[in-house]
Amino acid sequence: MQLKRLACALALALPMAAFAAPKSGIELGNFNPAVRIQDDLYAAVNGGWEARTEIPADRTSWGAFHELRDLSEQRVRGLIEQAAQEDSPSARQIAAFYQSFMDEAAIEQAGSRPLQPLLDEIARLRSPADLTVAIGRLQALGLNLPVRLAVWADAKDASRYLLQLRQGGLGLPDRDYYLEKDARFVAARAAYRDYLRELFALQGVSPAAAAKRSDAILALETKLARLQWSAVQNRDPAKTYNKLSLAGLNKLSSKIDWSSLLASAEASQAREINIAQPSYVQGIAQLLHSQPMAVWRDYLQLRALDNYAPLLSQAYVNAHFSFHDKTLTGAKDLRPRWKRGVEQVEAYLGEAVGQQYVAKYFPPAAKQKMDELVGNLIKAYAQSIDKLAWMSPATKAAAQQKLANYRVKIGYPSKWRDYSALSVKADDLVGNVQRGRAFEYRYDLAKLGQPIDREEWGMTPQTVNAYYNPSLNEIVFPAAILQAPFFDAEADDAVNYGGIGAVIGHEISHGFDDQGSQFDGQGNLRNWWQDSDRQAFGNLTEKLIAQYERYQPVTGRFVNGRLTLGENIADLSGLQIAYKAYQLSLNGQPAPKLDGFSGEQRFFIGFAQVWRNKTRAERTLQLLTIDPHSPSSLRPVGAAVNSDGFMQAFEVQAGDGMYKPAEERIRIW
Repeated sequence: MQLKRLACALALALPMAAFAAPKSGIELGNFNPAVRIQDDLYAAVNGGWEARTEIPADRTSWGAFHELRDLSEQRVRGLIEQAAQEDSPSARQIAAFYQSFMDEAAIEQAGSRPLQPLLDEIARLRSPADLTVAIGRLQALGLNLPVRLAVWADAKDASRYLLQLRQGGLGLPDRDYYLEKDARFVAARAAYRDYLRELFALQGVSPAAAAKRSDAILALETKLARLQWSAVQNRDPAKTYNKLSLAGLNKLSSKIDWSSLLASAEASQAREINIAQPSYVQGIAQLLHSQPMAVWRDYLQLRALDNYAPLLSQAYVNAHFSFHDKTLTGAKDLRPRWKRGVEQVEAYLGEAVGQQYVAKYFPPAAKQKMDELVGNLIKAYAQSIDKLAWMSPATKAAAQQKLANYRVKIGYPSKWRDYSALSVKADDLVGNVQRGRAFEYRYDLAKLGQPIDREEWGMTPQTVNAYYNPSLNEIVFPAAILQAPFFDAEADDAVNYGGIGAVIGHEISHGFDDQGSQFDGQGNLRNWWQDSDRQAFGNLTEKLIAQYERYQPVTGRFVNGRLTLGENIADLSGLQIAYKAYQLSLNGQPAPKLDGFSGEQRFFIGFAQVWRNKTRAERTLQLLTIDPHSPSSLRPVGAAVNSDGFMQAFEVQAGDGMYKPAEERIRIW
């Protein structure tokens, strides 16, 4: 929440007298009066909403984030339709891309023919050398390949870009889906095999041959899964940093012709590459030579068909939906075509649309309000660091230096992407996507050898999310999240601090979670801690891991406390810091009592109500496997049970469901 992912300072900056009768910001109609806040903060605040809310048939989850995302989609649709009436180069690109997706008749008539040149290219592979070249060339087309290349900042030298190589290539969501004996994963594997057979059948392969070839692909992917690092292992920035020269790559595995792979991937200019999972690369090198070429050809063709199926005729769309959405995540209906069209336009022309979004929906005053609120949260964080009992003065000084170097981005980028070189045709959907992916891929490759672009954004303004980037030591808040229930300019301060304030605190805290704390104020992976402080930090995080691993969101599946540790630290610390900032904003004066709740109580209610969410069981299982965030219903509870302020605000006593003895409460930042 990557990243993993705010305009509240107006009410905070103006005196309370400016609002004759401020509204509380609490949505009382969402409460469940049968549940006491002292027993379950989330259920008490959101239980009524949950009882009357049905997840839309085309969704796997529904909640505050999704409501805002739905609003953002509707707004973007309007901007796209408006673009069709305009004649600027950017408007023509936006309109043409959308039109290419919405022309169902032409897409249906084309079937899978637009993908045939790619399938034919894969069919011509005859040797491991051919396969190596193909894996390199196909990087630009966005396929989920066994190895994936990207360009990010060098983790140990944040002033430069570095080519990265990571594991990939699985058709199921995670390696655990292949390796675990849980009946739900066994069923997912069977459904995946059926899906592969259906894709083969759509290509005219006989049932018997399709079954045999699908089994071979599943067997190959299972071998890949056994080689892959777990989601928890991949969270370790030190272990996943293995920068090698070309000579080092050859020493790691001479079975891969690295020069050919990089040349075909258009990355010959790279003199070094970071191998995130070295043992995986050594294993995949063996598989490139040991597995039959016929199986590799089938695997790559099916990866292409799976990846591009949503862009092909309805039979392919239905097959893709039935497996990926219905079986794996529990969705009932395919999303309306216009929403899928909006998603495609945003994927490849995101900032072109974002520029129009900001002009229409994000007034300049909102940015100023957000600047003020973020400043308040950073001040509260600095005060909190000074008061830490478990940290030495030397490490506190380093932490303060890092915090002082934070860069804040709010609303939208200071410069916009130029898409003028991207060719978009109203009658070529697959071509548009292929060119769009290649455009993005080459845009990133061109960064190699260039200085770090500190103005670049990793999200579009219309994205309902926020993130922290450790290599740039920055926190970023897109425009679309700066709305109720996260922020309401007409509401009292308390709920805004509990909502968007806690989101800001969350992102600030990512710089000091188990991953972000390994990066210094310049964005470099470097140990700036005293050994004793790192040990004390580890002792605290082990307690948080243990707390979350007691939660069982679905039968037989507990929260992975190590996978979710960073987000849980950010939730806990973000809540604590936002509460301190709220108290500071009162300037020693009592907050008004509104809707029967004190200001302190409304703060925690505001925090709980932004996490209202319902998720289908299938999707919950998937998220418990791959998502570094805890389930939404646990996020306010898991953080608040460690809050002295919460216990005091609601007079929580021993025997209450939310009670935790003071000596057991986890206080990190």
